[in-house]
Amino acid sequence: MAAKAEPNVVPLCDVLLVLLIIFIVLTPTLQKGLDVQLPETTQDTSATPQGLIVLTLQKDGTVLINKDAVQFSMLQSELRRIYESRQSKTIFIRANATLPYSKVVEVIDIAKGAGVEKTGIIPEYFEED
Repeated sequence: MAAKAEPNVVPLCDVLLVLLIIFIVLTPTLQKGLDVQLPETTQDTSATPQGLIVLTLQKDGTVLINKDAVQFSMLQSELRRIYESRQSKTIFIRANATLPYSKVVEVIDIAKGAGVEKTGIIPEYFEED
């Protein structure tokens, strides 16, 4: 009668259990994302604070800063000029819903490089003028 060789799976189970515990412990520390502060809403939509900077991305690639057109290549220098003398380093970004999200992230990165400390995203759908 021939002897059958069967693998010993007990060490394999021990290794898998240790790996599972490591992944369970490390998973919460690996999460990445953006910190978000949601603003308090008011019912009066006509009350717009003075001095806000709103950057608008239109679907044709046009960039507007408070309704003034700016070339995309000059965006960082224009934002740097605007924010160098301002106390409030906050910008609000609104973009056409058909634009890829990567374009919005690129604009946020440009704004952060120009000295903007807080970025607000206007999540409403808008019609271009």
